[in-house]
Amino acid sequence: MTLIIIGVLLLVALTSTVAANNGLGQTPLMGWNSWNHFYCKINENLIRETADAMVSSGLAKLGYQYINLDDCWGEMNRDSEGNLVAKTSNFPSGIKAFADYVHSKGLKLGIYTDAGILTCSKTMPGSLGHEDQDAKTFASWGVDYQSMITAITVEQAQRRALLNSGRPIFFSLCEWGVEDPATWVRSLGNSWRRTRDIKDNWMSMTKLADTNDIVCWTWRMEWQQISLFLVSDPDMLEVGNGGMSTEEYRAHFSIWALAKLIGCDIRAMDNTTKELLSNSEVTAVNQDQLGVQGKKVKSNNDLEVWAGPLSGGRLAVVLWNRSSSNATVTADWSDIGLKQNNTLVDVRDLWEHTNQSMVLGQNSAPLDSHACKMYVLSPK
Repeated sequence: MTLIIIGVLLLVALTSTVAANNGLGQTPLMGWNSWNHFYCKINENLIRETADAMVSSGLAKLGYQYINLDDCWGEMNRDSEGNLVAKTSNFPSGIKAFADYVHSKGLKLGIYTDAGILTCSKTMPGSLGHEDQDAKTFASWGVDYQSMITAITVEQAQRRALLNSGRPIFFSLCEWGVEDPATWVRSLGNSWRRTRDIKDNWMSMTKLADTNDIVCWTWRMEWQQISLFLVSDPDMLEVGNGGMSTEEYRAHFSIWALAKLIGCDIRAMDNTTKELLSNSEVTAVNQDQLGVQGKKVKSNNDLEVWAGPLSGGRLAVVLWNRSSSNATVTADWSDIGLKQNNTLVDVRDLWEHTNQSMVLGQNSAPLDSHACKMYVLSPK
């Protein structure tokens, strides 16, 4: 239910007037969302502990800033003045006090709502007919991010409401890609969901990677002509939730190259999960200021090359073996947009943290089934 730049750059970057107006979304957001692991079983203590863990684990220093409440945080009924109300049994301090706590940790707070009468869980009101009121409520609470299950007419009203709320609030839109949002969402929000909800398994993860790769405009090698400020959201990371192997999670993290939001219980993550989520070289690709989506550039019997541009003329490249057998995956320079195969390239392995200088023509790696390698290439 709800966001990283890459595929290797799966989060796309395109012109958005809202992003330009509110100054947000210039790089993909990094943070945590409650839905994938906890669903509706959320409460104030759990979320406070998550904010604490974000800081104590070192993830906050790497750029994971957002603590996002998904569905089920509110009471079923609005108050006498029509305002949304936090569920008193789960959030007794209220959202404002909770937001203050999150902000005191140097983090930001996100919240979920719906364009309809009820949210997806049908346990609390949606924002239909209350767009201005809810936007002002969120602003008064100190909310920094709003995720909304959407319909285009309500999105337009909510966009205006957020811009008039008196607080810059990142607007994340979700209608699961049903009505081809890439063709119309750019004037409305800072990010948009391209896919259905992710599940914690190999089939779901790979399907969403492919879906997010199919954008509605022609992708070309003239990457530098694409501009910034809209992020295509392939849904949250499942890394650490237990449904995939370490190598599958490594591929998931590399292709999302940081799905905006972590979806596991970071209070109890093991060392392997922490190592995956804490790879500062991969997150640096995600947050690269060029802000351009990469894509799948080569596929042969489930042996794939994904690539995208980075600032300074560099390239991010993922070699991915999606087959059921061990295999060697090769990226020729011509596959990734380098015009001549005689170009000399310095290669940085982002998972092994090693360098290979003056590589000519291609880059290859033997890979186990479902495994990947991720590189930054610097043409000489």
